[in-house]
Amino acid sequence: MKQLWDISPPVHAGAPVFPGDTAYTQQWAATIGPGCPVNVSAITLSPHVGAHADAPLHYDAGGAAIGHVPLDPFLGPCRVIHAIGCGPLVRPEHIAHALANLPQRVLVRVYERQPQDRFDDALPAFAPDTVEQLADLGVQLIGIDSASIDPADSKTLDSHQTIRRRGLRVLENLLLDDVPEGDYELIALPLKLTTADASPVRAVLRSLT
Repeated sequence: MKQLWDISPPVHAGAPVFPGDTAYTQQWAATIGPGCPVNVSAITLSPHVGAHADAPLHYDAGGAAIGHVPLDPFLGPCRVIHAIGCGPLVRPEHIAHALANLPQRVLVRVYERQPQDRFDDALPAFAPDTVEQLADLGVQLIGIDSASIDPADSKTLDSHQTIRRRGLRVLENLLLDDVPEGDYELIALPLKLTTADASPVRAVLRSLT
């Protein structure tokens, strides 16, 4: 039987968000009781809470909303590469050991244990030249277990602009704490939110054998 890794961090009222972004909240619109057979809730959240897929609209004023992005990049063979403790940026030398016969999807693990009780202002991110290298190797989707592929204080979003220019898709805030380096099948489909700049995903990895 194939093994499954859930690489989605838990989403709840205490889940960290980018400073100033909309945290998860939930209210009950109906509760089970006399005259009501169901519980029904209303939730409010940024689409960037938890594991999520950015839409081009997030970093390009004329870009597509997430509900109009093709699904193929979010499903298929994937490689997890460890760059734990790499520092502020994942540079080409941090992943050079794992680039042979690369599949079209690459997830990079930068944390030994992902911080889930706070937002990491010093989050590790991708160096733009690393993104360029992966695109040159045919990669269609990149992912990371930090909250962004750019440093938290970046105003130019160089790596986001690189994926815009190269046509890559991106997953952020994955939970890779227990995932060994190696090849898997990725399943991380975004919701069909037709006007949104991102979407939560329930991201999983499945063993190939």
